[in-house]
Amino acid sequence: MSNNRPGPEIADSFDLGLVHRPRRNRKSEWARRLVRENVLTTNDLIWPMFVAAGDNLRTPVASMPGVDRQSVDQIVRSAVEAAELGIPAIALFPYTDNALKDAEGSEALNPDNLVCQAARAIKKEVPDVGVIIDAALDPYTSHGHDGVIADGRILNDETVARLVRQSVIQAEAGADVIAPSDMMDGRVGAIRDGLDAAGFQDVQIMSYAAKYASAFYGPFRDAVGSGALLVGDKRTYQMDPANGDEALREVALDVEEGADMIMVKPGMPYLDVLHRVKKEFGMPTFAYQVSGEYAMIEGAARNGWLDGDKAMLESLLAFKRAGADGVLTYFAPRVARKLRGAG
Repeated sequence: MSNNRPGPEIADSFDLGLVHRPRRNRKSEWARRLVRENVLTTNDLIWPMFVAAGDNLRTPVASMPGVDRQSVDQIVRSAVEAAELGIPAIALFPYTDNALKDAEGSEALNPDNLVCQAARAIKKEVPDVGVIIDAALDPYTSHGHDGVIADGRILNDETVARLVRQSVIQAEAGADVIAPSDMMDGRVGAIRDGLDAAGFQDVQIMSYAAKYASAFYGPFRDAVGSGALLVGDKRTYQMDPANGDEALREVALDVEEGADMIMVKPGMPYLDVLHRVKKEFGMPTFAYQVSGEYAMIEGAARNGWLDGDKAMLESLLAFKRAGADGVLTYFAPRVARKLRGAG
């Protein structure tokens, strides 16, 4: 049987007449580094942490392998680690005992609640690490919603009034940034007015400006203990996943009301929204790589289905490419250690 493949002498003389050869810029690591458009650094990281009651306590979150709820003393140790790793800021979320929860989320207004304790302790030990605290009622309500309920309806203005009080209390405890995550109308402007009136003009607001009613929040709700309590869903205040233009309207309102930074949440399923927001407003813009995104990558890696470190870094670089100035990610300490090693 004859072999119809061209011999070496034919292949060697074959000329495609190529003018453009993009592979030249990919031929080696040094060349790829020179032309790289986006770079991930520790400056891009915000480390979310879960605060729990107790002493010297770390309790694993089953649905988020590698993530723990931590008592205040352990949170301080993690904040010290963040400083050592060069992570600029941490974000605090409480795991509130069910006995302290009620329909109005009263524990949110307790100046000695878990996040306030943690903020004071962190600022005493590592004052140069930024502390971000959510303004939201869902970790404190007996029904798991972000607002006050009457006749089965989330009350907007009554909720905003409580969020203002909560924000001032958090600022008094040492929060550098208040992050309203509730998606109530008008809350950014009201919180800004409340902070300014209380003398906290320098406390920043990072608004969850485009927060979607997503299926990717499940592990987070386990972590803060609100998942099993949630009655119904949050679609009357969190955004419809089908909408993109609406996100631009929501962001525009928050910018007008005084937000210093804006956030898109979740991250990976909404890269298009993130890109549009950054392009439209040019504001400091952040993405939240939420618990479900983290759990998917980490769970698959632990089952040997993908390379966890490579998937982790690629996912975070995607946020940078889409326009994010930074990312809230549970991978933050692991990424920082890898970047330090790479340097």
